[in-house]
Amino acid sequence: MEQFNGFNQKDFDVFTITGLEERMEVLRGTLSPKLAALAEEIAPELTSLTGDEMFVHVAKHARRTKNPPNDTWAALANNKRGYKKLPHFQIGLWETHLFIWFAVIYESPIKSDFAKVLKKHQSEVMNHIPTEFVWSIDHTKPESIPHNGLSREDFSSMLDRLETVKKAELLCGLHINRHDPILQNRDELVNKCEETFKTLQYLYQLTKES
Repeated sequence: MEQFNGFNQKDFDVFTITGLEERMEVLRGTLSPKLAALAEEIAPELTSLTGDEMFVHVAKHARRTKNPPNDTWAALANNKRGYKKLPHFQIGLWETHLFIWFAVIYESPIKSDFAKVLKKHQSEVMNHIPTEFVWSIDHTKPESIPHNGLSREDFSSMLDRLETVKKAELLCGLHINRHDPILQNRDELVNKCEETFKTLQYLYQLTKES
């Protein structure tokens, strides 16, 4: 396992390479090992925060046959075999930014119950999440919903969707612009990821009420 030393602009430019095989070759050779190293470094702290042993899963993009991936990530979940059905944490990149997420995605069987728990704690959740954080209702798109502009009604709609729509998802966390100097500073970035997960583990604990 290589040591994590930060990200550079070339890492984000991987997503401009045309062709599935060409992009995947560079992605596997450069980005995936960096994300794995970063996630492995954070895993012990996340295990300590959550009280559950966290295992690292690096995105393989194995089902792709034609279109190259527009993002990639490492996930941390309390199961050695997989993460998609579980509440989990992610660190990854789109061409424009790095993301640090807590995620309950469409494969998760607890989605509907989790939505009910969030509704019960709605005011608490909205107060707990820092203003600079963002939400997403679809992990396959780079767009996000800023927490500081989120009304109670909008949040309620997101939770209704999570409860009733089969393909619904809910992610919360932080986006860091690709040009932010913190991405090149390994210690600062590791600290930022750990701080973000420290805030997000509150949501993780709520999933245990689901």
